[in-house]
Amino acid sequence: MPTKNLHANTSSFSSDTTLAPRTRRRVSMQAGARVELPDLTASVSFDSHEPIGKQIFRALRQAIFAGQLVPGTPLSEKEVSDMFQVSRQPVREAFIKLVEAGVLQVLPQRGTFVKRISPRQVREGRFIREAIETAVVKKAAVSITDEQLQALADNLRDQKLAAKSNDTAAFLALDEAFHYAIAQAIDCTAAWETIQDIKAQMDRVRYLSLPEVSPLDLLIKQHAKILAGLRAHDPGAAEEAMRSHLREILVSLGPIAERNPAWFDADEPERVPLST
Repeated sequence: MPTKNLHANTSSFSSDTTLAPRTRRRVSMQAGARVELPDLTASVSFDSHEPIGKQIFRALRQAIFAGQLVPGTPLSEKEVSDMFQVSRQPVREAFIKLVEAGVLQVLPQRGTFVKRISPRQVREGRFIREAIETAVVKKAAVSITDEQLQALADNLRDQKLAAKSNDTAAFLALDEAFHYAIAQAIDCTAAWETIQDIKAQMDRVRYLSLPEVSPLDLLIKQHAKILAGLRAHDPGAAEEAMRSHLREILVSLGPIAERNPAWFDADEPERVPLST
């Protein structure tokens, strides 16, 4: 399956999204406090064949990931439906999916709020993502084509350009496309789609960690090792490179939680450690 276009819609990141200033990231919202919601209407197209509820879901999820909607921010169906000028039904559908993804919570008699990040769910998400993506890259190392390898190399080049210009949002979009393309290489994009909600908490930490805690150059080097394993058609090398890359979040999670305590729930260590 050709992978020339690595800027395909991966449903998580968009290079058009600007990260919220770090000062906003550290704001702690009080439950029930009214805040002015960011204008997200540019993220929705009524001319698209995609259901409007799915577009609203993605727009809100992206705003949560990017820190435009910080933990504790109250959301109401009415406010969001007014923003997008739609009925409440597609907004309700989007809210349900966001609750399922673990980024919204409904508090009885109080309302719906952006949820804090659960360190345990970050580790669980990484564990599941690692299991899937190492299997994918291992298989891709056997069957990947020269055309697909070139597309990944082009993506890696663009990552370097994004890092050089300090365009974090563009880098994250390219990062998503890089991983998505590996799933495309084995004609199994369902593997990538399966982990979208699973890795939601991971993605929120990734936004907070760049570029201070997880330098872009480091992540680019990790991607280069994955590509080298694929080029060598070495399943073991590709698998190990992917595993090492996905475990980077275990290094950054602690420092990020310390820097942004208002963003995180208290940690709940798992009975069986998932980080080893």
